[in-house]
Amino acid sequence: MKYRLHRICWAVSSCMLLCHAVVMAAAPPVNLYTRVTASAEGIGKQFMGREIAAVMGWQGSAWLERSNRAREESTARVLRGLELKPGMVVADIGAGTGFYTRLMAPEVMPGGIVYAVEIQAPLLQQLRALAASPEFSVVRVVKGAEALLPLPANSLDMALMVDVYHELEYPFEMVASIVNALKPGGQLVLVEFKAEDDQVPIKALHKMSVRQIRREMALHPLQLERSVRGLPWQHQLVFRKTQ
Repeated sequence: MKYRLHRICWAVSSCMLLCHAVVMAAAPPVNLYTRVTASAEGIGKQFMGREIAAVMGWQGSAWLERSNRAREESTARVLRGLELKPGMVVADIGAGTGFYTRLMAPEVMPGGIVYAVEIQAPLLQQLRALAASPEFSVVRVVKGAEALLPLPANSLDMALMVDVYHELEYPFEMVASIVNALKPGGQLVLVEFKAEDDQVPIKALHKMSVRQIRREMALHPLQLERSVRGLPWQHQLVFRKTQ
């Protein structure tokens, strides 16, 4: 009995130490976040020198499903740039209305999974209706969190965020959580509107430069593997997990 109690206490202690280590690993370096006077499109919180943009609410869903989106953003080229294969397990983080979830699902069949991760209740309802269709049986809907991706460690081949990263209230913590969910060598793909191009008709806080993206991803065990060229409005950067 004493031996069993010792083993139980050791297991609990080890679990607590591991949880503490995970929390410590996800803690952002000092002074990455600062409070500022909120701009019209921001939340009054800066991360590495940029103000975090306010989230586009579900009320803006029509923008995601506009008829000319495929042409304006060359979404077919974005999809090709993912280089998806049957059997892959991928996450569409900030899936919204499921625009990219719908595009990715056929690409990972058979045997793959697309996790549609969303935090807003009306959009989750819409995604669940999508997943209920036999055509999209590989889709799994996941209720997200502000600072955590609720998926198991080493479970993903790829995580995708399309025009989402700049709105994350806790970008360091969320990316750390995504990296934890990626398999060794797994990929994080960021698609963001080009801050370097004034002709892109998007408000400034909803754009990012390649330099800023790379600067922020450098805080994590990620290496820029490639950049998809030729998108009219957006950058598409593919990072690979190095640890």
